[in-house]
Amino acid sequence: QVQLVESGGGLVQAGGSLRLSCAASGSISSLNAMGWYRQAPGKQRELVAYISSGGSTRYADSVRGRFTISEDNAKNTVYLQLNNLKPEDTAVYYCELEGFLANGDGTPFASWGQGTQVTVSS
Repeated sequence: QVQLVESGGGLVQAGGSLRLSCAASGSISSLNAMGWYRQAPGKQRELVAYISSGGSTRYADSVRGRFTISEDNAKNTVYLQLNNLKPEDTAVYYCELEGFLANGDGTPFASWGQGTQVTVSS
């Protein structure tokens, strides 16, 4: 019922920047929380950044000061600005949105994007 489309991944040299976008479509009443996760080959998926509907943010220690999460509630879109990228940032990045459906019942939902590859060369 809620679909997420991610974009913005790619190949970049160390020190470069990328901006990831995650746009939600469907019958959404409100969003509670939005997050970006990543999964590198052979590793578990980890939280990279999180933003609540109130604007509170949280970052993994490994990306704090380099990555910035932001959102546009009017567009149901969450962004992740990745600066000063390092080879160890190479991973598939996934967005996850939580909120309530506009179905009259306020049914909660949690949806994941399909993932976008970020590759950082040294």
